[in-house]
Amino acid sequence: MENNIIVDNAKVMAKGQITLPKDIRDSLGIRTGDRVTLIYRDNQVIMMNSAMYAMKMLQEAMTGEAEKAGLHSDDDVVSMIMEMRRRD
Repeated sequence: MENNIIVDNAKVMAKGQITLPKDIRDSLGIRTGDRVTLIYRDNQVIMMNSAMYAMKMLQEAMTGEAEKAGLHSDDDVVSMIMEMRRRD
């Protein structure tokens, strides 16, 4: 993940629309038709690529679940998959 700080401006149009500067779109991996997630906190707005935000939320939700299932290594995962395939 990039740690560069980009400071840029955008003008708010009549319907509340803004044009994201190209350098920010490029850094976020946003293309025409993509969705963005906006998070307002502490008088700041954080913008994220919605696909990346969804992945981050999933990763946070799944934190610790592998250990709860007894999966501590790649070998444990492979063994679990092989056992499930034998059952089918």
